[in-house]
Amino acid sequence: MIFVRFQSPTRNERGTFTGVFGLVNGLARADRLTVEQESFRRTNNDWYDANFINPAHTDPSVYDTALNPGAMAWFKATAHIFIERVDGYLSILKAHDIPCVAVRADDPGPIIYEDDFQVVALPGR
Repeated sequence: MIFVRFQSPTRNERGTFTGVFGLVNGLARADRLTVEQESFRRTNNDWYDANFINPAHTDPSVYDTALNPGAMAWFKATAHIFIERVDGYLSILKAHDIPCVAVRADDPGPIIYEDDFQVVALPGR
């Protein structure tokens, strides 16, 4: 199985790599999105909320930094319908000169959550 993650190429202040959704949501919190970009973000965030399982809703400890430091979500490469929508987020980041890379792995690290479309894994040892 191949996994894919879209993330910043540099570590944040917590030492982790912020994912694509976090990067775009950060621009929104800083009020840096155009009206069109914010409309895209809101519409697509709502779509993901309605169609994609939030692992933290299933298991609130998944992203607990004390229990699972550095936990990161990865799409399964077969989750095409979810991966295709990332392009719009990448376009927003590109417009703001925010780098974001696609990382692929066959072993994202120890898996602490899994569903049909994604895993959450701890950084590899």
